[in-house]
Amino acid sequence: MAFKYLNIERSFILVALASVITAGCGNGKSEGPQHGEEPKDSAAPPIVSINGQIFSIPSPVQTAILINQSGAPFSKEMLNSPTKVAGYSTTFDRALNLGIYGADLGYLTIYNQNDQALAYFASLKKLGDELGIASSFDEKLMKRFEKNIGKKDSIISLVSDAYRASDAYLKDEKRSEVGGLILAGGWIESMHFATEILKSKPSQDVENRIGEQRTSVNSLVKLLSSFKKPEYDPLIKEFRALSSLFETIEIKYTFVEPTTQADKKLTIINSKTEVKITPEQIQAISEKIALIRKMIVQ
Repeated sequence: MAFKYLNIERSFILVALASVITAGCGNGKSEGPQHGEEPKDSAAPPIVSINGQIFSIPSPVQTAILINQSGAPFSKEMLNSPTKVAGYSTTFDRALNLGIYGADLGYLTIYNQNDQALAYFASLKKLGDELGIASSFDEKLMKRFEKNIGKKDSIISLVSDAYRASDAYLKDEKRSEVGGLILAGGWIESMHFATEILKSKPSQDVENRIGEQRTSVNSLVKLLSSFKKPEYDPLIKEFRALSSLFETIEIKYTFVEPTTQADKKLTIINSKTEVKITPEQIQAISEKIALIRKMIVQ
């Protein structure tokens, strides 16, 4: 049975890679996945809570699914090489790149790139070890991952298990800064995918997804600024500049009450989002995303 994207996870790390999202599409009506179908995307961003503050930031897997559905071919060149993992030596770099690699793994999984996915999972495990969340990526989980290579739904579920365990640990240890950085890295990588894809495969849906991120980038600025660490300042400065670019985009959201078909266990999202974004705005945002990502992956 297809992996059901039916509930919004409040795990800030789970959201960074494989959050379970509400079925449906914000640009019109759609239904939850049926037996044998691919999971459908949702434009409705999951809600996360860190230090009592609420943030609305979409999962990178949502964007990967949307890109796949646009017909864009797989592009290995968009990913951060797993060989770079040894060069991330600070908590700041490790957490951001855990988010990057998490988004990469989600992208690989959606495109059924099974051999490469294993290498990226190993990179996640290494960073998890170094960040002190090794229990989320233990040998048992690695064996389950290897055994289920090629089974997309099982892999997404396994990654969810790992990140849910990480989330529980970080909350217990009050290490929300790590979670926030992971979230930021995952979001940047997913926007990197979206902006790069548009260069070779124009897609109105992908353009809309980019335009809809105005609230998300504002949330990330607020989140990163709340940690009050001087070493975060260069990254926050660029996020603020990116936020200013998003403010120029015109977005009209029309809320329509969702409908539920209890007998089919389906929720139909009827709300609509209209995004007006110019090629010049796409170009400016793409350049800023590329700059921020370069700062992170080095």
